[in-house]
Amino acid sequence: MKLVFASDSFKGTVTSEQTVEYLTKAAHEVFGPCETIGVPVADGGEGTTDAVILARKGEKIYEKVCGPLMEETNAYYGRLSDTEVVLEMAQASGLPMVPEELRNPLNTTTYGTGQLVKAAVDAGYTDISIAIGGSATNDGGMGFASALGIRFLDKDGNVLEGKGSELEKVDYIDMSGLDEKVKNAHFTVMCDVTNPLCGKDGATYTFGKQKGGTPEILDRLENGMCNYRDVIIRQFGVNPDDTPGTGAAGGLGAALKIFLNAEMKSGIETVLDLIDFDKLIENADLIVTGEGRTDWQSCFGKVMQGVGDRAKKYSIPAVALCGGLGEGYEKIYEHGIDSIMTTVDGPMPLSQALDEAESLYYKGAIRMFRMVRAGMKLK
Repeated sequence: MKLVFASDSFKGTVTSEQTVEYLTKAAHEVFGPCETIGVPVADGGEGTTDAVILARKGEKIYEKVCGPLMEETNAYYGRLSDTEVVLEMAQASGLPMVPEELRNPLNTTTYGTGQLVKAAVDAGYTDISIAIGGSATNDGGMGFASALGIRFLDKDGNVLEGKGSELEKVDYIDMSGLDEKVKNAHFTVMCDVTNPLCGKDGATYTFGKQKGGTPEILDRLENGMCNYRDVIIRQFGVNPDDTPGTGAAGGLGAALKIFLNAEMKSGIETVLDLIDFDKLIENADLIVTGEGRTDWQSCFGKVMQGVGDRAKKYSIPAVALCGGLGEGYEKIYEHGIDSIMTTVDGPMPLSQALDEAESLYYKGAIRMFRMVRAGMKLK
């Protein structure tokens, strides 16, 4: 019997790597000797780089870059092969890097993410996968592009730094300095949001508040983003608002798509492809996945949906072990998940469930595998 384990982390408690450890131990306790393969997975958000590095036995390459407020910080990308790397913008431009009292998307920049990409291409890597969740920024990707040699000029020809407050000043985009190595690289963007660059569903009004934007700040940023969009339309003949995902990461999606011709893909689909998941599940008898909380959102680019769809594609049974269930969790059954079991084994406050998460997970795995074993005995 071959079992494959691919679960998301339970945020703040059980890591994706730990789920593999506990599922492996529980499977051997219930079934005795059996083949088990476990891989840490993520959906393109925070932790994606670590999960892919672990699964591919890659290497962390550290670089000194600028953080969201241009402070010096250490970030890393993951070397996967002689040509491939994976990185996430949260390493260099993430919201947790900015103290709450300093959060203001007028002042933050994606410059450090651009530096991280430049370091990778300067080292000779040509296939760059980048996760863009968790940003502190709303600069339209100007900072990112500036680090790669693109210049943003105001009406007087002055070069702009590339932060949110300067969107309103952009008058011309000078592409002549774009690094040749960047031009020759292939970029895959892990992005599950479909928001346009501007408008009520755009980068600013959808995500700006959580980055510290007041109503006044958001209105100013939106006016600036519309100006930025209009310059792009004038110079490139492309309206970013017509492409889903350009509003991701405060508009970084637009910069990647328009300036670098990046391929926009689902985060979990990209991760599963990077770790060659289809090959891992060849001849599998059962796939086990899971996440901290399963609800209707789980069907929109999350780990369980991605893993379940692959299981369904190859007609492999799949079950999930989850921390809890919320409204609409049943929809995940349409994505190849045959059954769900929760880790909690009785009424308890959330604080207790979190404190005892590892023990509850292991005991839940035992119950789940015993139920699978009972099913195997059915005539």
